[in-house]
Amino acid sequence: MEFIKKENIIGLSNPGVVSRQLLNPENSTSERVTITEVHLEPGACQPRHTHNASEQIWYAVKGSGMLLLADNEEKDFTAGDVVRFAENDVHGLRNDGDSEFVYISVTAPPIDFGYAYTNHHSSC
Repeated sequence: MEFIKKENIIGLSNPGVVSRQLLNPENSTSERVTITEVHLEPGACQPRHTHNASEQIWYAVKGSGMLLLADNEEKDFTAGDVVRFAENDVHGLRNDGDSEFVYISVTAPPIDFGYAYTNHHSSC
């Protein structure tokens, strides 16, 4: 069994975005999944990107936002919705609401997302 105290959960951040690494390669021996809790301030975004060897499932917990998909497509994403991205699916998110947007991300196999929060300035 692994037990991760809330004090040991690190937060990665970019302007307007905080990604709490609930379960990741740095705090767990899991070889199957990464779980993150992502908070976006109003107007903040995560640019379109892909993961070439992992799928992701997002569960919207609070607020409303806009999924940023391939070919400049956009789709509403609001609290209670679930979306799954297969490997290489283009995806991103913009908080176009007037309050904080929160979602839980499950990624398999695991990814260490530190690379996405190092000297990174998001533009959507």
